[in-house]
Amino acid sequence: MIKEHLQLSLYDKGIFERVVLKAPMKAPGVMKNEACFIYAVAGESVVFSAVSEMKLNTEEAVVMKCGNFLNAWLKTVDQELCEAIAIHFYPDVLKKIYDKELPEFFKSIKNVEPSSIAKVKSSTLLKNYINSLQFYFKNPDLVTDELLKLKLKEVILLLVKTDTSGSMKQLLASLFTPSEYSFKELIEANVFNNLSLEELAMLHGVSLSSFKREFKRVYNESPGRYFKTRKLNRAAKLLLSTNERISEIAFNCGFSEVAHFSNSFHDQFGCSPSSYRLNQNRK
Repeated sequence: MIKEHLQLSLYDKGIFERVVLKAPMKAPGVMKNEACFIYAVAGESVVFSAVSEMKLNTEEAVVMKCGNFLNAWLKTVDQELCEAIAIHFYPDVLKKIYDKELPEFFKSIKNVEPSSIAKVKSSTLLKNYINSLQFYFKNPDLVTDELLKLKLKEVILLLVKTDTSGSMKQLLASLFTPSEYSFKELIEANVFNNLSLEELAMLHGVSLSSFKREFKRVYNESPGRYFKTRKLNRAAKLLLSTNERISEIAFNCGFSEVAHFSNSFHDQFGCSPSSYRLNQNRK
């Protein structure tokens, strides 16, 4: 549930956003021709792209290139209210603020990283930048278009200058080049994630009915049956090869409720998870 939402716009587009929300909450994002920077002021989340996922902790950020994403904010013992700041990058806006001449790293898309998402580690420079944005969210009367242009250029320069590995520069260069992936890559990357079919269809950029048809064509069985079987088979292996608690195994295999996991496991293997572990270890 969103508790507070503030936005600063430039050229009639929301560029800077501040959001306070109550976790747990899943926030989908469809970015056909934009990229986005998200900074976790408070709280934790897991950001899913079509074929990857990334944990986001407090005072960390991610940059996501154009595509579909799902940001799952987590409720923790210490944190129920989460706060995030998002900065949106639009090609037409960038061209305007750079006087129609983009920096070289936006135009040089050779040898770019295939990843559609990259983490930005916490740093003093980044925290100072975020604090400066917080000031303007609290004092919107001081905000002008020229100021927003400067703040947008500033975050891009900050991301490039603090990127020691070069991966962020490569990602920025390919911000508006969609990542290519197959349907199978999408499925196999998310088999053990606790995502609904509707959320997987959103990540793939299709309707739920189209997603189900494609799944049947590729796998020759229903998605529900396929995911359930894969998750339970993995759980059976973990029961024998690890000392993890049953609740941890259920979560790691993509089940949100232990009771549902136990019932499903019994239906497939004819016994409870604890009995399965005990009986197999005795053999």
